Amino acid sequence: MPGIPGAGLRGLWRAGVALAAGRGGRNKFSAMSSQSHFLTTEERSQVLYDLKTAGWSEATERDAIYKEFVFKTFNQAFGFMTRVALQAEKMNHHPEWFNVYNKVQITLISHDCGGLTKRDVKLAQFIDKTAASV
Repeated sequence: MPGIPGAGLRGLWRAGVALAAGRGGRNKFSAMSSQSHFLTTEERSQVLYDLKTAGWSEATERDAIYKEFVFKTFNQAFGFMTRVALQAEKMNHHPEWFNVYNKVQITLISHDCGGLTKRDVKLAQFIDKTAASV
């Protein structure tokens, strides 16, 4: 937030987790923290290297990753999106995406944490495997 040092989304989320811990740790913030784990500096370097090698890029305007997939037909693109949607629902982690005919653009970010987490990496890896099998 402008004018408040360290009060970005990640800072606010961490503050919420700290408040939840002070009340026994039982609210929506602690539930989110158990599902979305921030990457350590070492993990982040390695996974970003691997994801970039696979064609993902870092979003410039926020802590997220992005990739565009191009298929031969709309049916292939839609089938791909359906498989990803089913997995995303199982993970309770839904991508931001945009589809026009045979193109699918995907952005992954853990909104509850305000940035990239292990959950994003896991879904990106699933997405790549799914795209390769279409």
